[in-house]
Amino acid sequence: MIKATIREAIDNDCPQMLELIKELAIFEKAPDEVTVSIEEFKDAGFGKNPVWGAFVAEVDGEIVGISLYYVRYSTWKGRRLYLEDLIVTERMRGLGIGKLLFDKTLAYGKQCGFHGMVWQVLDWNKPAIQFYEKYKANFDAEWINVSITY
Repeated sequence: MIKATIREAIDNDCPQMLELIKELAIFEKAPDEVTVSIEEFKDAGFGKNPVWGAFVAEVDGEIVGISLYYVRYSTWKGRRLYLEDLIVTERMRGLGIGKLLFDKTLAYGKQCGFHGMVWQVLDWNKPAIQFYEKYKANFDAEWINVSITY
C-alpha cells in the first residue's frame, strides 16, 4: 500500500482536481462533457455560497485522487451525503487510495449525523462495482436517471 495523505480540499487544489475530473470523463468515454470553467468550479466549492466539499489524496505533494460530495435531502430519509465523484488517477488505482478516500467520506457523513450516502456507478464499470460490493452497498436497478440541461 502506498503512503497517501487524505485531507480536505482547499481552493488552490481546484486546478489539479479539475484535471482528475477530465481524466475521469475520458475514462467514461465522455471527454467533451466537462464544460465547467475553473472559475465556476472554484466558486462552487470555495465561494460565498459553496455547494460542494471534497477530500483529496496526496502522494509526494501531488493530488492523485478526490472524493467530491454535497448534501442531499431525502423526504423519506432526511439528510444524506451525495458522493458526486470518487476519482483516483489511473496510474494509482489498485493501491488503496480509493478506499482511503471512500472511508474518509463515509466517516464525514456519519460525523455530520447524516442518514447515509448515495452515489451512482456506471453499469459497465466492473472494478468500481466490485469495490462498492465490498462495502455491501445497495444497487438499485429500479430508478432511472433523469436530467435537464439549461
